[in-house]
Amino acid sequence: MTRLASSLVSRLAGKASGGVMRVFLILVALFWLMPTVGLLVSSFRGPTDIAASGWWKVFTTPAQLTLDNYKDLLDNDTVTSSFLNTVLITVPATLLVVIIGSLAGYAFAWLDFPGRDWWFMVVVGLLVVPIQIALIPIVDLFRELGIFGDTIGVVLFHVGFGLPFAIFLLRNFFAEIPRELLEAARLDGAGELRLFTTVIMPLGGPAIASLGIFQFLWVWNDMLVALIFTNADSQPLTVALQQQVRQFGNNIDVLAPGAFLSMIVPLVVFFAFQRQFVSGVMAGAVK
Repeated sequence: MTRLASSLVSRLAGKASGGVMRVFLILVALFWLMPTVGLLVSSFRGPTDIAASGWWKVFTTPAQLTLDNYKDLLDNDTVTSSFLNTVLITVPATLLVVIIGSLAGYAFAWLDFPGRDWWFMVVVGLLVVPIQIALIPIVDLFRELGIFGDTIGVVLFHVGFGLPFAIFLLRNFFAEIPRELLEAARLDGAGELRLFTTVIMPLGGPAIASLGIFQFLWVWNDMLVALIFTNADSQPLTVALQQQVRQFGNNIDVLAPGAFLSMIVPLVVFFAFQRQFVSGVMAGAVK
């Protein structure tokens, strides 16, 4: 009986790992992508067509497709300025976290200084601090500094809460680099800065790329922090789209292309660094 059950399980496992499982995964992927496809199609349909029928009707009447929605979107000063604000917030917040996190990760991994392990435990402890706890105190601090509502305040907030994870991730990755390699570079006369730029950074490229992708996605898609710390002149695209929903409610001809624009940029960034991201994940798994 046991052998019969084992053989049955083996046959089921063999079928699951073959074509049946692939077909199932393809169907799940198509079902998962359906809202995205609907958003893309809706972004090319006029408001009258959107109100009259579902997005799938475009396959029978492709004449509904038009670029007027994107033209109107580009003529909308609120959306275009918010898109620029999103870039001005996301790019500095990502670069600062990557640069500072790389330097700090190298220091915690390979430099000896008093209290190194204790300071690293503090960094690890900061990983569990929720953003909501710091909102009110930081709002008061930014008001005293005169940067509340400015782009720099949002950038500093994202940098502050992005650094603990960045330091933790890169420190663990840098610590796996062979010590002999670093000692050989020091024997050749390399200082700490040269060692960091010529040895650590190239070897840690996959981990740094993975961190950059994560940070970029977190900041680009953020709405909570931006909703609190920005004003009408510095609000990013997520807040601008949310304001469009509150003000008009049914202007899908503006919301659909704006939402798709907000979604397509992170996808482009991810696919541009996909190889480095996969290398970083696989390296971490092997180590």
